[in-house]
Amino acid sequence: MVRTTLFTAAALLIAGPAFAAGGCSTASASKFQPKATLESQLKAEGMTVRQIKTEKGCYEVYAVDKAGKKVNAAYNAETLAKMADAEAGEN
Repeated sequence: MVRTTLFTAAALLIAGPAFAAGGCSTASASKFQPKATLESQLKAEGMTVRQIKTEKGCYEVYAVDKAGKKVNAAYNAETLAKMADAEAGEN
């Protein structure tokens, strides 16, 4: 039992970064949601979008929030799910 737990913990530590970086879409660009859809979603949240770039299956967003703070975020280009790492598409 202890060996199994230790093995599982070690496997998760090794694979953890791969799971974190793997959030961008691997589908072809034809399956990506339109940038305009993401921009509309962000505007509805009160953001002013400055630029949206496509980077390896992610949309990298540069915007300004309601409080005037600069925002740099990454979204899966296929699902528009926000990534935990703002630089997700650059890795």
